[in-house]
Amino acid sequence: MAWLAAGDYEVALEPDGKVACRNAAGRRLKTVPSKIKDDPAVAGLRRLAEWLDAHQRQCLADVERWMVRSLPVPAAVITAVWADEAWQAVLRDLVVTGGDGSVAGFLRGADPERGLGVVDLDGDTVRLADPEIRIAHPALLDELDDLREFAVELGVSQQLQQLHREVWHRPAALDPKATQVDTYAGGRYKELRELLGRCARLGYRVRGGHAVTSLVEDGRPLEARLWVGDYYEYDECETGPLGWATPDGRLLPLAEVGPVAWSEGMRMAAALHAGRTIEGEESA
Repeated sequence: MAWLAAGDYEVALEPDGKVACRNAAGRRLKTVPSKIKDDPAVAGLRRLAEWLDAHQRQCLADVERWMVRSLPVPAAVITAVWADEAWQAVLRDLVVTGGDGSVAGFLRGADPERGLGVVDLDGDTVRLADPEIRIAHPALLDELDDLREFAVELGVSQQLQQLHREVWHRPAALDPKATQVDTYAGGRYKELRELLGRCARLGYRVRGGHAVTSLVEDGRPLEARLWVGDYYEYDECETGPLGWATPDGRLLPLAEVGPVAWSEGMRMAAALHAGRTIEGEESA
């Protein structure tokens, strides 16, 4: 850690984002003394900690968007951000696919000259020459259980929920004309504001009475929509049906909903239904 002078003390930023302090004799103190809490060095470190935390959350959100929307990511972008610890922590050990869509392996390194380094499914370290990769969504991984077992053998720990993300598969028997799913409808909340608060905490936007999550499937933009209500915020409410719509508002027949869009829509619906008010309990 780099120590900075702060009055009669020295302060530094610890890896966990806390401000550490030591006295002139070099002894670490449990807390920052109140007389230097407004010192420019202390205030600067706290602002830096806030920025680093926001940066880390943004990195995680960006990579999750790449995965959920199946966006191609230039290898040059990965190598450019790899030196940043926050980016590297999110990207490291994610399962990536090459340009042909086949599983390449677990991302382990990125170098401008040697390319991306991955551990393939045979346990060998190889270099990818593909100009673009994709962060594989688990709904598209045919051997998901095998990859999960292999990840345990490698000691993989992912910041982004990828291999252990909840996955829903579209049932084979569907009404070809149906446009909505009622699996997670009927989750009652004592007040609409509780449901809206849960949407916000989980990162889902609310528009026109629907919780929505934006998706891209096979290059086609769409969004999953779950009815949550547009009543007075203190009114009782319940989750409604789930559907998928194109940018112009047209509801898609369920048979046209792809595997990633289906899984992510059901994931949103399940998460909002799970926070419902159960008799004798408060909603969460």
